[in-house]
Amino acid sequence: MFRTFACTWAIRIARLLAITAPLALMPAAHAADEARPDGQQAWDEAATVAQSGPVDIKLLDKAVLKLPEGRIFIPQPQATKLLQAMGNPGEDPRLQGLVFPKGEEQGWFMTVRYEDSGHIKDDDAKDWNADDLLQSFKEGTEESNKEREKMGVPALEIIGWAEKPAYEASTHRLVWAMSSREKGSTDTDDQGVNYNTYLLGREGYFSMNLVTGLKELPAHKPDGQAMLAALNFNDGQRYSDFDEKTDHVAEYGLAALVLGVGAKKLGLLAAAGVFFAKFAKLFIFGGLGLLALVGKLFSRKSKPTA
Repeated sequence: MFRTFACTWAIRIARLLAITAPLALMPAAHAADEARPDGQQAWDEAATVAQSGPVDIKLLDKAVLKLPEGRIFIPQPQATKLLQAMGNPGEDPRLQGLVFPKGEEQGWFMTVRYEDSGHIKDDDAKDWNADDLLQSFKEGTEESNKEREKMGVPALEIIGWAEKPAYEASTHRLVWAMSSREKGSTDTDDQGVNYNTYLLGREGYFSMNLVTGLKELPAHKPDGQAMLAALNFNDGQRYSDFDEKTDHVAEYGLAALVLGVGAKKLGLLAAAGVFFAKFAKLFIFGGLGLLALVGKLFSRKSKPTA
């Protein structure tokens, strides 16, 4: 049953991403129609508002994402509706939109969020130890598994870094990736990964998280890096524009974007669900869950009919 279900979603994703006509000229979605089964209306609405690169995407008057050619951006509120159609009823006010590859290239997508956290001090980056962070992450996961059990969600275990946390002080960009799987699983296909990228600003940060399978990460990592490089804060909103006399400073440092935020991604209900809770084994807040089913879905070569 799952194979048929996955193929259905793969076809819909392919139809959305194969758009080549000017998207702004497409007819509006049938808003007056009754909601169609399996979220078809959400996919139709996403297609009508999708912006195709190259184009500049303005984000909250704080930053600009220079969407390159071959990429599609789905803004709000259609982005949330699309995620809900994938099986998750939650909403995340930080979500700005979704990025997909267009055409035949598939296998990943990215979420774009802004967190009004206050100015994050990055002093701790020069002192952190990746092994210590990993151990803390594992311990935090064990604690979050208690909540997952209450939610009726399978427990997770951390396999290790898919990419150790790396912070570039000159650009104020942070990247890290953790692999995980269902606890007790021995199938390497069940290992998932979320490639987490961050850009720090004056008053908060943008996060762009690339979702893919662990095996596909080496192939799609350059896509995540390219999208991060395409995101820049506006004048007055950059990290260097911080004014210690007037600006609010966050109560946590850079390591919290790996540990504290990462823990929420593993399953705290209060963090607001975003990805495939029913369809792809739970993604919470940013989706550091099991991506095996997502990888399998995107890897299927089902081609839609005209």
